[in-house]
Amino acid sequence: MQEIETLKRWVAESRYTVFFGGAGVSTESGIPDFRSVDGLYHQKYDAPPETILSHSYFSRHPDRFFRFYREKMLYPDALPNGAHETLAEMEKQGRLQAVITQNIDGLHQKAGSKNVLELHGSVLRNYCTKCRRFAGLKEIMASEGIPRCRCGGILKPDVVLYEEALDQQTMYSAVDHIRRAELLIVGGTSLAVYPAAGLIDYYQGNRLVLINLAPTPYDHRADLLIAGKIGQVLSQIRRDGNA
Repeated sequence: MQEIETLKRWVAESRYTVFFGGAGVSTESGIPDFRSVDGLYHQKYDAPPETILSHSYFSRHPDRFFRFYREKMLYPDALPNGAHETLAEMEKQGRLQAVITQNIDGLHQKAGSKNVLELHGSVLRNYCTKCRRFAGLKEIMASEGIPRCRCGGILKPDVVLYEEALDQQTMYSAVDHIRRAELLIVGGTSLAVYPAAGLIDYYQGNRLVLINLAPTPYDHRADLLIAGKIGQVLSQIRRDGNA
């Protein structure tokens, strides 16, 4: 496939490569995409997922929030797929400078990636809203109802909910990496969620690669467009030791 060969060559030639990914990166690990046909947004609940995963809903109905959160947002047994593994190997070989992700599942780190910027936080981290004590995922999984700290405060996931702002330091770092990138690989994202999707606007290079199953609003700006599953595509560039 000519597109794959071009991608392999660009990766080999680039002195500064950055990957920016979304929910589609983890669907091949069994974690559903919010906006796909089978995603959470197309399932039926008492309230839309956008409402349940909002700061105001969390504050007013923490019991309902955590019921949904445990059932639909936690996948502790999920394993990295070809995309995570390829990106981790690229970083290990010095071919990848940063992973910027909208995902909250921690699979990039589980695969071995070190420099991961989590725009929307992580389910692996939780903290007490009262005393700020840290709590891991196991503590949340072992709890029932509203998870509480020993001080009585609610243990809130370190995840950016609707109505909450993204961490500014993480955003600054993401912008800096994208501005410096020679090669920017974007995959598994609809590029429909802002402000994260707007990060592409900071790219100043001429090797923008978009890998996604469905069209995105940025397809016309891509220097290389590959329609497919991100895990399958990136796995192909690992052949012959190229990544």
